[in-house]
Amino acid sequence: MAQFDTIRSTAGARTAEIDAGLRAHMNKVYGTMSVGTFITFLAAWAIAGLAVTTDPSAASAQLSADKYLTSLGYAIYASPLKWVIMFAPLAFVFGFGAAINRLSASAAQLVFYTFAAVMGLSISSIFLVFTGESIVQVFLITAIAFAGLSLVGYTTKKDLSAMGTFLIMGLIGLIVASVVNIFLASSAMAFAISVIGVLIFAGLTAYDTQNIKNTYLQMAESGDQEWLGKAAIMGALSLYLDFINLFMMLLQLLGNRE
Repeated sequence: MAQFDTIRSTAGARTAEIDAGLRAHMNKVYGTMSVGTFITFLAAWAIAGLAVTTDPSAASAQLSADKYLTSLGYAIYASPLKWVIMFAPLAFVFGFGAAINRLSASAAQLVFYTFAAVMGLSISSIFLVFTGESIVQVFLITAIAFAGLSLVGYTTKKDLSAMGTFLIMGLIGLIVASVVNIFLASSAMAFAISVIGVLIFAGLTAYDTQNIKNTYLQMAESGDQEWLGKAAIMGALSLYLDFINLFMMLLQLLGNRE
């Protein structure tokens, strides 16, 4: 009897240790993602501010009746450089994924924050297209929806892996459709992409949260803190991309244009 009690006590202590480790891991994931999101929107706001002027003498191109693009604004929004900026985040993600095994956890975190700044440059035009009030409103809507979806992914007992495969296939199709519509400029297609995108990234938020949790539980026994640190960064990247893309899709649907 005493031996059974000892085994049960040991198992309980180990379970509590894993639960505490999981909470710390998820806190690091959400914390890193939050810092990355802050960097993105701060960079986007700052760059948009430098790209626009009301002084005609400092203008490189006219944006509206009383707003003009500065030389920086013209370079990033109207010159061929805009294509590099548009696709830079996608190239960054693939490069980051390929290099993660060769990076330390601290280096991976630095690369993630650099990527967040690049993403800020890529989406900075939202401050020229949409009103500041609607950007804030959509951001809050996205934050509330993301929190609820992530909570579902964390707490559900249902295995979402099958849904994840379907969503990733849908994401590939969405990327292809978005690239095609850059050249077609179809408003109907853009609306359809936004609606489908909201559904895909809503599902991916729940799926990625469950995947991050399951990955930790599978690898916690190894005790490899360096690997777990990098896993937290990659988890933060997944949720960060879900949040940013969900925000951009909702902004296309709900945002008020300038």
